[in-house]
Order: sequence, then C-alpha cells, then structure tokens
Amino acid sequence: MGPPLPPPAPLKPSAWGRRRRRQPQARRRREPAGTRGPPRNHPLRGPPRAPRHPPQPPRSPRLPIPPRQPPARPHGVPAKSCEDGGPRCLGLLGEQEGWGGGVLDAWVCWQWGGGLRGEGWGLPGCLGPLGKWGAMGERGWGPIAWVRGEDGVGVRVGFGGDMRGGGGVNPSLTVSPRPPCPPPAPHVPPRPPQPAQAQLLLRQRQPPAAPEQESGFVRQPPAAGGEPREVGAPPRTPKPTVHPHSPPPLGGIGPSVRPWGGGRGPWGDPRRPRPTEGVSVKMFLRGRPITMYVPSGLGPYGGLRAELPPERLQLDWVYGYRGRDSRSNLHVLASGELVYFIACVVILLHVPRRRQRHYLRHSDCVRCLAVHPDRLRVATGQAAGVDKDGKPLQPIVHIWDSATLLTLQQIGLGSFERGVGSLAFSTADQGAYLCVVDDSNEHMMSVWDCARGTKQAEVKSTNESVLTVEFNPQDSSSIITSGKSHVYFWTWSGATLTKKQGIFGKYKKPKFIQCFIFDAAGDVLTGDSEGNILTWTRAAGDGRTPGKGGKETYQIGQQTRAHEGSIFALCRRRDGTVLSGGGKDRRVVCWSPALVLLQEAEVGDPRFGAVRTIAEGPGDELLVGTTRNALLRGTLATGFTPIVQGHTDEVWGLATHPSCCLFLTCGHDRQLCLWDGQEHALAWSLDTGLCADFHPGGQVVAVGLLTGRWLVLDTATQQPLAGGSDGNEQLSVVRFSPDGSFLAIGSHDNFIYIYSVTEGGRKYTRFGRCTGHSSFITHLDWSKDGRFVMSNSGDYEILYWDVAGGCKLLRNRFESRDREWASYTCVLGFHVFGVWPDGSDGTDINSLCRSHHERVVAVADDFCKVHLFQYPCARPKAPSHVYGGHGSHVTNVRFTHDDGHLISLGGKDTSVFQWRVLGGPPPPCSRSPSAPEPGGDPDPR
Repeated sequence: MGPPLPPPAPLKPSAWGRRRRRQPQARRRREPAGTRGPPRNHPLRGPPRAPRHPPQPPRSPRLPIPPRQPPARPHGVPAKSCEDGGPRCLGLLGEQEGWGGGVLDAWVCWQWGGGLRGEGWGLPGCLGPLGKWGAMGERGWGPIAWVRGEDGVGVRVGFGGDMRGGGGVNPSLTVSPRPPCPPPAPHVPPRPPQPAQAQLLLRQRQPPAAPEQESGFVRQPPAAGGEPREVGAPPRTPKPTVHPHSPPPLGGIGPSVRPWGGGRGPWGDPRRPRPTEGVSVKMFLRGRPITMYVPSGLGPYGGLRAELPPERLQLDWVYGYRGRDSRSNLHVLASGELVYFIACVVILLHVPRRRQRHYLRHSDCVRCLAVHPDRLRVATGQAAGVDKDGKPLQPIVHIWDSATLLTLQQIGLGSFERGVGSLAFSTADQGAYLCVVDDSNEHMMSVWDCARGTKQAEVKSTNESVLTVEFNPQDSSSIITSGKSHVYFWTWSGATLTKKQGIFGKYKKPKFIQCFIFDAAGDVLTGDSEGNILTWTRAAGDGRTPGKGGKETYQIGQQTRAHEGSIFALCRRRDGTVLSGGGKDRRVVCWSPALVLLQEAEVGDPRFGAVRTIAEGPGDELLVGTTRNALLRGTLATGFTPIVQGHTDEVWGLATHPSCCLFLTCGHDRQLCLWDGQEHALAWSLDTGLCADFHPGGQVVAVGLLTGRWLVLDTATQQPLAGGSDGNEQLSVVRFSPDGSFLAIGSHDNFIYIYSVTEGGRKYTRFGRCTGHSSFITHLDWSKDGRFVMSNSGDYEILYWDVAGGCKLLRNRFESRDREWASYTCVLGFHVFGVWPDGSDGTDINSLCRSHHERVVAVADDFCKVHLFQYPCARPKAPSHVYGGHGSHVTNVRFTHDDGHLISLGGKDTSVFQWRVLGGPPPPCSRSPSAPEPGGDPDPR
C-alpha cells in the first residue's frame, strides 16, 4: 500500500489511496496523457481524438509526501456531522486504493447509508465537486470526470481515460439526471481522527496543478433517428464525444440506471422538476440484456411504488373434467350435487341450479376420489409435485366435509410416493377405515383409521399398475385390487395384509382388469380389456380361520361378452341391475343380476369419447363421464346430453369478445370452443384452431392453425368467410388492430404478416410483412392509433414496427417509450418488467394481460399460479396477489370486456378457470349464479 503512515495528527480523514501496481514500475510502458484509456482497438475506446494536454514526461517513483494542511472546503459540502442525525461528512478523500489505480481527492457527503453501493457502481449520495484526478494508471480503470453536488448530477463508473485537467470522457459513461442536492450548510471542521480511523488514513498528496473546474453530464433525449446522447453541463466544460454505452449487468433483473441524488428524501427537493427523459432500465434473461426506456409521463423512476392492487380474484367457475386418465372420478352426494375433479380443484356441481362450489386445499393435481358411505364426507388424493423452488411436494389424502368444505383429516403426509392412485372407504363398519394405494414402483397399499389419521397396516401390493381398490361391502377385512394382468383378493387382520391371486384357469388372462363391483350375493364382477365381464365366486368348501388371514379363494364362474374393446366402468344400481360402459362401442348396457342383457344406449356424438365412469342419479337418471373429458346426463331411453365439456390436450389460445361475456379457447387438441361466460356453457366448438382473436366488431373471429393457415369465421354461424396461408410453420398469435383495419399474424417462421381488413372483417388483402425478429413470435400488441405494433419473440426481443409506414422496423426504440397501447399482452416491456421473478430463465412467464381500465395486470406463470399485479408494474420484486388451482403451467390469461372476470388456461391439466374480479368497478354483467354459499371456501389459496 506504500510507505508507512505519517503521524495521524496533521492528517485529513481520507478514504482513498493508490492501488498497488501488478507489475514493477520499470516494466510498465507509459503513454502520453492524451492516449490513456482502453487499448487502441478496444470497442469502448471510441474514435480517436486530439490530446487535451501536451505529453508529459514520466514521473519518478512515488516518495512519501510530507503532511500538508487540508485544503479549503469545496463548495456544496454539508458540514453537518453524523452525530447530529444528518448526512455523514467523510471529508477529503485521501490516497487509497481506487478503481484500477486511480487516486481521488474529493469531498463526499454521504446521505443514505454507509459504504459504497455495490449495485450500480455508484456513490449513492450527495457528492461534492470531485477534485482533480491525479495520475491515473496507464489504461487505468476508474471513476469518471467530476460531479456537481449542487445540481444533483450523478456519474457511473466505467473505463478511465485521461482525467488530468478535468476533461476526460469515458466511452462507456452511463449518466442519468439527478434531483438537486440540498443547499450547502455551514462548514464544521472535522474532528481529529480517532485511533480506529487512523488505520484507514493514508498519505496525502499534493493537489494537481491544473486549475479546478466543474463539469457534469446528464443524459438527454436523442435527436430524430439517433440514440440517446449525453451532453456536457454546465457549458463552461467542453462537450465531449460520447458513444453508445452498455451498463454492466446487475446479476438478474433490475434497473441498471437508477436515478438517485441528494436532498430531502430519496428524490431530492420536491419543488424541483424531476426529469426522466432518456432514463432506461435493463434486465437480463439467460444472459441476454433487455433495455427498456422509461416513459416521460411517469415521473421519476424512483417515485414509482410497487404496491398490491385493491382488486382480488375469486374462483367463479371451472370448465372441464378429468376423464382421460382417471377412474371412479364421478359420484353423487346426498345434497344432489355431482362431485368430480380437474387440476387441483374438486368441483361440486348442482346441475338444476347451475351452481359450482370448489374445494381448493390441494397443492397438486387431484388423482382419485372416494365418497364415504354417509355420502357427506369425501376423500381425495393428489399427485406429488414440486414447488417454485424445485422442492418436492409430498402427496397426501384429504378427508373433508362436502357441506362446509372444511378439511377434517389429512392422511399420509410423507408416507406416499409419486402420488395417490386409488382410494376406498370401508362400508361394513360405516366408513371407519380408508384403503390407499400409491403410485410408487411397489404400489404400497395401506389401511388408515379415518378418525385418528393413523396407519393400521401396510404392504407392497405389486410392481404392476393398480387401477382400482375396494372393500367388500359385507366384510371390512376383505379388500380387492385390480390392474395390469392381475386381480388380488386381500385379507386384512391386525397389522397384516395377506393376498391371494385370482386364478383365470381355462379363461384367457386379459391384459388389464379395468374395474369391478360386488353383487348382492357377495360375488365379484370384473370388467377387462377384452370386453368381458367375469364373475368370481368363492370356491366351494372354502372357509376362513379367524385371525389366520386369507384361507378363501375366488374362481371364475361365468364369462359374459359385453362390449367391443375395454370395459372401463361397472355400476350396480339400487334395483340390483348392473350397468357396464364400453370403450370402442361407446355404449352403456343394462344387465340383470344374472347378466342377461336388458337395455342399451349409445352415449351420442363420437367427439364425447368412450365411457369412463357411470354414476346413478335420481330416479332413472344416469351420469356418464367420458374419456374426452365430458360429463353426460340422461337415461337409457331418452339418450344423453352434455352438461360439462372440456379440452383434451394443452390449451393455449384465448380471446375474449369485445362487447359481451363470451370467450374463445383453443389448443393442441385442435378444438376451437366458444364459451358463454354468463351461462357457463359451451356455445359451439369446431375441430380447428391454435390461436384466435375477435374482430373489434365481434361479428367475426380470426383463427390461426398449426400448419401456417388461418381462417376467418362468422361468430354466429361458424361459417368460414376468408382465409390464407403464410409459410408452413405454426401460427402463434393473431391480433386485430383497435379499429379493425389491420390483422397481424405472428408465426414461428419469425415473421409478422399484416393484412388490411375491409367490409367489416370479411375481406383481407396482404399489406406487408414485418421482418427483423431472429426467433418465433410469441406476443404482439397494437398501439391505440392502430399504426404501430409491439412484438416479443422467443429469444426475448422487444421490437417496434411502423405498420402504417410500410411495416418498417423502428430501430430507435427510445422513440416508442411514450406510445400508448390498445392492449398490453407482451410479457417484455417497461410497464410490466416487474412481474418477472428473480433468477428467471425467460420461460417463467407465459402470458399476461392488462385490464381495460389499466389498473391491474394479470400474469400466468410456469408454476401453476395466476398473479394479479398493480399496473404499471415497473419495479423489481413487485408484490402480487397469488392464486392457485391449476395443476400445470398456466398458459394464458385475459380479462373479459368489462373487466368483471378473468379467464385463465391450464396447460396439461386442460382446465379453463373463470375468476371473478373483486374490488374494482362493478361490471355491467355482474350476474353470477355460482356465488359460494355460507360456509364455503372462496379463497383460492
């Protein structure tokens, strides 16, 4: 660090010194002062310029300098000491290690905190005028130029050039306007240094010979067609040549240029203007910098507050049903409500009243369901998952009251692996026990006491898939499981579970035993993948020895050909007859107790799929769940009609009607569905569509397809009116301009195709193509005047286009900072960059939507959550209301035309949620028959 310290008494407090050179002095080549800075070919060096000062001879090695009297206090330095509760006056900065060998003499007044601010490389406080820089090391790195405390001008750190004479300018200088510092206070001489401070004091050095000057730099708006530039202030300092800068990354998301300054409060004197022209923020996604400019009308960036919005969400309706990969998932409660599930939500549907209630306590997808013999309590099991931080969520079983939606018992936390596959209540003892089979490799089967939540017995069942489990309704010690190539008959005694395998004998062993029931005589009827119903009876003369386990065996007594393809469902009716549901033939067949065919009916349209489960309703009414996620209601005599429909694959496309409570959904199942948000029903569906948007008039809808083709359909008749093809890649987004005169189509071929629209949306003519993205288009929005487009792409670009001017790319993005947008669905932009979490990889946010009244923004993330942020959301780590319910990544969100509801789409869970917006202005169509009853649980976690 240099020679020994001189006696501390005459020294001025200092905080800076000379940096130790990495090489001996004799081996360092010196250059003239006018050529110092980055290397000759360095990209940040900028164009060559004439030396400001004549070359100087090399200086001799540094020697100890005798103590000198402290210089007079510079102008603008407050004298209030830290003991007075005011700013800390650090006094004259002496020589100490600086940035890359720079030595600084300056007075510094520290305002809000101590020490250097690591983030941003700035001095966050009111800086007095920095004295002249001494000898900067050749090609040194150091702070730049001078700072005027009275004008509140801030300077960032970058490459150091020739600082002697006060005229050196940094090519990478990043400067932003600052609010003013407080007026200078009377000077109070600093106290003598304390012993602890003496360790920080280094040698003083003589002030530079050049006359003291003042200079500062503020960032100004660009000239037409140029980038933002920095100009000198005040004019007595010559204007330097400044080149485009690139602030250093901040390690994640956050502003890279932060307006800070001195004065009262974090923004200085409130009476002074707070300019923000030219200020930008920068975030990084996967190492890619994304620069966004602060609109001039928002005021100072630091004045933006990140607060929770007053609006909240309440789950109003869930569209869909999980029938494609689950069994025994539909039951009728004592209240007459249907209970079924999709995603993380268990739904209680009252069909005549058209009302839903929701049990929302599961943290991952619900996989199975069982109803207690009292038809009041319900048990539901969930899959294992991971939370936002990648930590595993353990599967669990909830036992809850269907009347109050209150959880009565949680069973098996930490006992199950991967998920809960099957559940069954015991019947003979009024539902005292619950049998659970998990989805681990061994498919562990366990019996639990429902009242105490304790495990009574556990055993490895089989390495093959287990599809269903049931207690014998006449004997709680008898349990049956079935699945791939097996049917097991279990006997439970104490803590022991003993199994006997069903013997097929002369009958062909099916690949799967899909379902089974008990008949009135205690025999077992199984439905298999061959379309046969097998009757299993106890072997003659077989008895049971109490306390010894299973001594009984079952044998096949009868085989009945029932269906073409698999039998997925068997149901015993109240009158003793048996119902079976087939796969390929889509039939529901009624059999006598002796399995004599009585009646049959087809479920209807093939688009509903095969029969997955059957439940008996009031009277002769039957309820059927299908493999294509539909619930049907009807009788064998009159046929079946759908009461619940849904998608069968990932849902991505979403559009809301501009003037009524209708919305469109579409996805990978190539189904385009129009939903009535008031009646909570499907209006119509077509076998086409991947993305869609309504014309502003609402009479037509544009639909993008997987093959690069697009169609325009009549909303009322579903008839095609126009169409076209743009490339052979899938179309990811279509969007009409606010006045309906243009249609923008974003494709996976990296282009945006623009069509002019006439005749009320019935005629389309190619207008142009926007070329400039280097990845596929993900989101786009129109400006309110319908002339410009903002777009995002898969490589995290934000580009702006002048459509009216010929689909030209606006290379100066600064000029678009004040443009008003008719909608805001782009996930990248200044107004919404605060929605991104720390450490985001660019895929964490799938979609967002600003409300029409521009007060909130809804966000769909990759962690199964819907967020509600305040708009604009331009501060890092902004708070939000968070809502669960989806069991997969949330792919899209949109507000309805009146902002009264929000629609969200699930990915692999295929669900569509309709949320009611609370706390905002009352919507015109506020009627909703699905309001939760007292005792319900409206909180969506």
